Amino acid sequence: MTLDLRATGLACERDWRLLFEHLDFQLGPGDMLQISGPNGSGKTSLLRLLAGLMQPTAGQIQLNGQPLAEQPQALASILLWIGHAAGIKDLLTAEENLAWLCALHQPASVEAIWQALAAVGLRGFEDVPCHTLSAGQQRRVALARLYLAGPPLWILDEPFTALDKQGVAQLEAHLAAHCEAGGTVVLTTHHSLTLKPAGYRELNVGQWAA
Repeated sequence: MTLDLRATGLACERDWRLLFEHLDFQLGPGDMLQISGPNGSGKTSLLRLLAGLMQPTAGQIQLNGQPLAEQPQALASILLWIGHAAGIKDLLTAEENLAWLCALHQPASVEAIWQALAAVGLRGFEDVPCHTLSAGQQRRVALARLYLAGPPLWILDEPFTALDKQGVAQLEAHLAAHCEAGGTVVLTTHHSLTLKPAGYRELNVGQWAA
C-alpha cells in the first residue's frame, strides 16, 4: 500500500486547553519525523491523532488523499503503534505477548517470534512471564514487534525509555534501516539521535503553540 500521510491545519485541544494549531506536514515512504517540544506541548497527543486514537480539534489528517477518520481498517493494516507504556500483559510470557499482538495484523510463527526476541537480546526469556522481567526487558518485548514482518508505518512514543546504551544504538540502527527500506517512522524521544536516515526531519510542536 502506498503511504501518503498528510496533516493540514491541525489543532489539538486537551483538558480545555489548546495545545497547538495550524500544523501542516506530509509523510511518505522513507521518512522519519521526530516530534519534539516542551513537556505538555502535545507530542503524545499528536502521535495519538496520527494513530487514529484521537480526533483533531480542527484541521484534517489524510491517508492517501482520504480522511483518516473514514479509513480505520486501512490505517490498522499499515500501522504499528507502541505507546509510552510497554503495552504488554504481565501474566503472559514474552512469546505469548508477541503472538497476541501479531494476531492483530499478521500472525507470526513461533520461530519468527523467538528470532525477534533474540534480536532484542531476550534469547532464553521466551517462556518467562513478563511480570518477572525488568522495565528494560519489558520494553524490549514490546520493541520486538519491530523485528517481525508487519506494517510499514511505525508510530512510537518514547521508544528508547529504559533501554541501556547498547539497546539504544541497536534501536537507532533498526529504525534507520526501516526508513531506508521504504518504511515510515514517527516518534517522540528526549534522546538525541546519532543515526538519522536521509528522510529524517524534526517537528517542534512548541512552535505551533496556541
